[in-house]
Amino acid sequence: MENEDVKQKILSEISKTEKLIEEYLEQTQPIEPDCAIGRVSRMDAINNKSVIEASLRQAESKLIGLKRVFSMYGTGDFGKCIKCKKQIPLGRVLFRPESLYCINCAR
Repeated sequence: MENEDVKQKILSEISKTEKLIEEYLEQTQPIEPDCAIGRVSRMDAINNKSVIEASLRQAESKLIGLKRVFSMYGTGDFGKCIKCKKQIPLGRVLFRPESLYCINCAR
């Protein structure tokens, strides 16, 4: 399980997620009331901001998980479910590297 491909996948996901968080932070800036947009457009912008803020929270949570998994890289706990201690299948680790649970325990 401890091969360079898995390590690179985790590092790549960390990098992508950090960039995504930066983009979300730029998009969640306050909407100024003196902007020359109509009332309906302003409501749409506020609604979009709420959706982006939810995506930002998800991305931040994913980043925390990725960093936690990466901190376990090279230890005996890397790639093992934190609940049942069984090995997480490599496909799951590659598909969802921030996963701390095997498929059965994640349900």
